[in-house]
Amino acid sequence: MTTPDELTVERAARRIERFMAGIAAFGAVAAFAWGGWKWAAGFLFGALLSGLNFRWLKRLVESLGGDGRRARGSVFLAFRYLLLGGAAYVILKRSPVSLPAVLAGLFVSTAAVFVEVIFEIAYARK
Repeated sequence: MTTPDELTVERAARRIERFMAGIAAFGAVAAFAWGGWKWAAGFLFGALLSGLNFRWLKRLVESLGGDGRRARGSVFLAFRYLLLGGAAYVILKRSPVSLPAVLAGLFVSTAAVFVEVIFEIAYARK
């Protein structure tokens, strides 16, 4: 049986971050086994971008929560996808990492959210 604290948004966000780290590590090992260091590096780069995007979205949601904290860098948050896309384009054009691996790594946060949903369903109080 879970305690009510385990099902709060803050704890869920921390679990998602841990799930993302685990999925990124497992995915990098699998990518290395599949296609070598270029695939592993590409997957880790995509996972890093996914993690940054999750962190920025989390900060945006916290700033909208009305707890009195102002959102610092709201302009930065508004252009996050442009920054991520620009960084990915430049690095992929100049480096030998695998584009399909980077694209797979971008789904790390989505996979972590699915794992969290399964956790919530399995351990939610009735």
